[in-house]
Amino acid sequence: MKHILSTNGMRRVALVAAVAVGAAICAPVQAQSTAGTIGGHGPAGAKVVAVSSAGLHRDTTIDKKGRYRLGNLPMGTYTVTLDKDGTTVDTRKNIPIRVGANSQIDFACENDVCEAGG
Repeated sequence: MKHILSTNGMRRVALVAAVAVGAAICAPVQAQSTAGTIGGHGPAGAKVVAVSSAGLHRDTTIDKKGRYRLGNLPMGTYTVTLDKDGTTVDTRKNIPIRVGANSQIDFACENDVCEAGG
């Protein structure tokens, strides 16, 4: 016994196949992150330096609102320093970086005011 698909039946099959192919093609590619961040607050204009136990060196300047962020840091353990006017004024050792996580490191600000002109 032969089964003949109607025109509507063939359209449904074609539509289902098109949707399946489209979903496969358009599916977002999610790369696995192997990095994390260090961020926090500190005196505006000061420099934050992070050095990993493997020797990776990253630095940034704290913004005028007293915030900083060092992103895309590979997993590992870091030493983080606060440099002001070319002098290291605070050091934090053994800061772990975990995948997809932020390690919050805040530095003291004069009179508890980190913002510039604040």
